[in-house]
Amino acid sequence: MAAPIGFGELGLSITGLGKQYPPHALPTSAIDMLAKRFYPDSPAMNKVLAINRYTGIDQRSSIGTPDHPLVNKPAAPTIAELHETFMSDGVPMAVSAARKALTEARVEAGQITHMVSTTCTNSANPGYDHYVAKEIGLEPTVERVLLHGVGCSGGLAALRTAANLCLGHTMRGKPARILVVALEVSTTMVRSELDSVNANQETRIGLALFSDCASALVLSNGLGEQAEPVYELLGWENRVIPDTEQDLGFDVDPAGWKVVLTPRVPKLTQSVIEPTYTALLSSLPPLPAAYSLPTDFDWAMHPGGATILTGAEKAMGISPQHMRASYDTYVNHGNSSSATIFSVLDRLRAKDMDEMAPEGRARDYVVGCAFGPGITIEMCMLKRNLGRVPGRISGLQTPPETESETSSGPSEDGDRDGDEDESRPASGDEQDLLSETERRRDEEKRTKEEAYISEALESVELD
Repeated sequence: MAAPIGFGELGLSITGLGKQYPPHALPTSAIDMLAKRFYPDSPAMNKVLAINRYTGIDQRSSIGTPDHPLVNKPAAPTIAELHETFMSDGVPMAVSAARKALTEARVEAGQITHMVSTTCTNSANPGYDHYVAKEIGLEPTVERVLLHGVGCSGGLAALRTAANLCLGHTMRGKPARILVVALEVSTTMVRSELDSVNANQETRIGLALFSDCASALVLSNGLGEQAEPVYELLGWENRVIPDTEQDLGFDVDPAGWKVVLTPRVPKLTQSVIEPTYTALLSSLPPLPAAYSLPTDFDWAMHPGGATILTGAEKAMGISPQHMRASYDTYVNHGNSSSATIFSVLDRLRAKDMDEMAPEGRARDYVVGCAFGPGITIEMCMLKRNLGRVPGRISGLQTPPETESETSSGPSEDGDRDGDEDESRPASGDEQDLLSETERRRDEEKRTKEEAYISEALESVELD
């Protein structure tokens, strides 16, 4: 008998979400401070520092400040030192995010049947998930899976893996409550990246993009009692762009990991979004007639960089307002690799995000999308429960914004409360972002930024 084509009624739902950012926010000037402290001026270093000011990120969430002992030694920290900090500072963040997700899902630790986790900034055995499970009190019989090597697409890859596990339990008539966790501590590798810039005169921009975060969700197969869904998971699509292994990656090194990022990445990712979206829609049960064009949906894009987001706009004909939670997360926290996408999904459901939706109308259906090494694209379709809308008012922010040195925000040390609501009060100008004048001005800024970065990266291998 032929296998059925596409997805039926899966009965899968996300019943709880949680995120935990660390207590510090690094302004743009943080990288300048370390560069001046440890490295001489050079053409490559000056180029990297210039690009750093045009990423569109106001601040990057970090476990420490530029004065953290780990990044102020004579040499870049070793893998052993990075691992120690990952465990001491990162694991507690993952525990906090997991507990938040469990609380919202109204699930006790003893009810969790599986745990799917991911990271690309640690590779110890047992994995960090072992210690998170132990700390939150999961049963020894919980089936655990730890994904590695999937980079920024890890969050959605973990969700896809959890969904298939859920469906396995459904076939057996058993309830499944799966805890999905993503944890990344990237900012501690800044010295290793700066070493490469200095020694090899390489233009490396990863150090200006990446940040630290933990996020989690609970996925249910609907058997037995469960909390009201936050999102229903309707289906997913996964594919690899052939012959792109050398374009995007995260290579192991004695001083941690080195970001691999070539100038081809924005065009490659832009080219694969539309066919993946088309394949995803064709695999789903029929959606309401109002949902057929890309502009009919909200988009939870992993904010890998400003050019990734603007590339999605061009490829799909969508606006920054469709990806408002992605832009908000990118501007205020940076790219936290695999942990970012769950943070974006959590942010999207806030009330202030709904008020910034196109035509002021939040969508019932959300396309989730992320890119990882390979190059791999992960995409999924979610149906949002619009009845659960926490949050407060703030304005939509899209890069590039003002430089960190001239904008209001944290002090140069970058201290802040990691549990605070990251949304900012909206100014009168921000409330008018949807006007034609403002949209034109934003487009001009993004065009200038893309031109600047493209010129800076032309013919440069970022590996």
